[in-house]
Amino acid sequence: MTLKEKLQVMTSQEIRRAIDRLASEILERNGGVENLLLVGIRTGGMHLAARLKKRLTKMEGEVPAYGIIDITLYRDDLFSLDTPEVGTTEIEGDITGKRVVLIDDVIYTGRTIRAAMDALIDFGRPKVIQLAVLVDRGLRELPIHADFVGRMIPTSEDERVEVLLKEEGHDDRVVIYDITPDEEG
Repeated sequence: MTLKEKLQVMTSQEIRRAIDRLASEILERNGGVENLLLVGIRTGGMHLAARLKKRLTKMEGEVPAYGIIDITLYRDDLFSLDTPEVGTTEIEGDITGKRVVLIDDVIYTGRTIRAAMDALIDFGRPKVIQLAVLVDRGLRELPIHADFVGRMIPTSEDERVEVLLKEEGHDDRVVIYDITPDEEG
């Protein structure tokens, strides 16, 4: 498979504005940061969750609880991976009764989010689980939707959406790539 950059759909300024808007919507829906837990999905979601935590802290003057969840062992395609790389899950305190905002960079089929919810439930019974994503690209395979969306970007199955962030050594931007199968010789 070869990826060819097709189109930049968000700049660093647009990402920053989307994060500001997501933070405002999260505060409005939840009435502040009390009893709120931000959980970023490793890896793309954890950077966005950290940015949202910083923004919410600035807006509210209180630091929301924060965590990172690794979903590797909850994936429905785990059996097909050669050598799965399992990262750490770090969640502050008990999640029982908390208003959890699960955060990811892109929602596509919904399978990552299903796995993340399964993983969260192993840590307790939250009052509610909400979903915040920077990009919703459509094409769901499971009946899962985001509560908070930075930007809707309709795509096709032969495209890939990448959120490139400075925390991973890139300039902040969101790019659509065309996927082309490698030719076999």
